[in-house]
Amino acid sequence: MSIPSARILRVGTRGSQLARAQTALVIGALQRANPGLQFEVQIISTHGDESALAGESQFDGQGAFVRRIESALQMGTIDLAVHSYKDMPSTDPDGLVIAAFPVREDPRDALVARSAWTLATLPRGAVLATGSPRRRALVHALRPDVEVRPIRGNVDTRVRQVIENEGYAAVLAVAGLRRLGRAEVIRETLDPAEFVPAVGQGILAVQARASDAAILVLLSTIDDPETRCCAIAERGVAGAFGADCQTALGAYARQERGQLILDAFVAPQNANALVRAHRIGPPSEAANLGHEVGAALRREATAHSAPPSGLGLRP
Repeated sequence: MSIPSARILRVGTRGSQLARAQTALVIGALQRANPGLQFEVQIISTHGDESALAGESQFDGQGAFVRRIESALQMGTIDLAVHSYKDMPSTDPDGLVIAAFPVREDPRDALVARSAWTLATLPRGAVLATGSPRRRALVHALRPDVEVRPIRGNVDTRVRQVIENEGYAAVLAVAGLRRLGRAEVIRETLDPAEFVPAVGQGILAVQARASDAAILVLLSTIDDPETRCCAIAERGVAGAFGADCQTALGAYARQERGQLILDAFVAPQNANALVRAHRIGPPSEAANLGHEVGAALRREATAHSAPPSGLGLRP
């Protein structure tokens, strides 16, 4: 089944500069694989975007950046949607599937600073900005002498705040900086085995209706099996652990020599050390491997501290 040449495919996305750039990458990949296709981008404001503009400190849990886009897809006002995979809840809404995982961008975190610092050489008492519980926990573990402060805004806003304030640094995703053409501000890329990325960092998810066979066939042309495998494993960690958007948890999967390697960590509240897990297995067992690692983290985290509400452990 093919898409009629006269049909213009409607693509839903958020309105941020990064979301638009990511959507352009997906459209470009589809057009290279399927010459002659036409697309129309529809910008959809999400609750997460509106909360950020209003200055709210927290959103309403997982899905704040995707639910309205998914609703538009379910209602048929768009034909496909482009999301950052890390923004998506662990389960698909009724009638929707992730039809394509394009090739993953660099999943690592980066240190951005005005001066030529690395995480190891930041001066004692330096201010490092991040709004991520995961990054905050990792920085505290590696550099307890650094002052961590929250930061808000899009990637360009965060970079500007750092560059204009001497003595400041921030940790941002390499993928976002590269997709926006801002890789020149990276002072150091952080080792993902130690500074473990967020679940799905650098991965784009292209969502469609499960009943739309022509769109599913089309999107299969840009689906990368290795990226899909890593996405499944990492999401399996979060699902088995019971993570929410405030859980300081990271998971990083990659394939080497035909094996899937998975590293993950969590920072239990009231504990002095991070809990880490590492497993290796066949790529065909990605979901099981992720579940095994998430369950191991949960057991160890429970042993370190009683499950408080902010940790994200579920009974």
